[in-house]
Amino acid sequence: MLKFSPKNFIYLMSALILFTSTSFAGDIISEWDNVVVPDIPKIRPVTVDSASTALLILDIEERTCNQKRRPRCLDTVPHIAALLEQARAKKMMVAFSLTRKGTPQTILTEVKPQGHEPIVKASVNKFYGTSLWDTLEKKGIKTVIITGTAAHGAVLHTATAASSQHKLKVIVPIDGLSASNLYIEQATLVNLITGPGTRKNTILTKLSLISIE
Repeated sequence: MLKFSPKNFIYLMSALILFTSTSFAGDIISEWDNVVVPDIPKIRPVTVDSASTALLILDIEERTCNQKRRPRCLDTVPHIAALLEQARAKKMMVAFSLTRKGTPQTILTEVKPQGHEPIVKASVNKFYGTSLWDTLEKKGIKTVIITGTAAHGAVLHTATAASSQHKLKVIVPIDGLSASNLYIEQATLVNLITGPGTRKNTILTKLSLISIE
């Protein structure tokens, strides 16, 4: 007759639980074709206060926003430029970002910064290692409108830092972000409205639905 010490019994039960869970739960690759597309998120009109809101235009550069690499980015630029014009007319703060290899000269002409508008350079999180937060804080910014490329890079990670780390309200225009394909843009929006770092502070809208007061 086999005898088990309490310690050995615990080991046996743990092994059985692990075997059961790994035997019957499919991993994401095996379940790939069973993934259900989430419901279309709600898009809302928003009104922002020009004194406490900043427009962020992220990584709209020649090397990141072009016909070969990311043609959908080019489609967003005229619309971002239109909001930029409105923001400047209302004296709203505007800030720009660059990738590690970018320079102010490589920012596309339609959204070129003016001399007094801040530009930061960083990887995907534009707050990390830059003066962006200090600049926003000094201006009393409570809300950021985030536009740019790539959706799953600069937009997602900067929005996450803005919301979770700096407690800012985040507005993301769905026609102001871009990626190399539709799936990435869709996944980014799902992450923004469901992710623990962003879901409570993020509003999805369209550029044409933003009013500046």
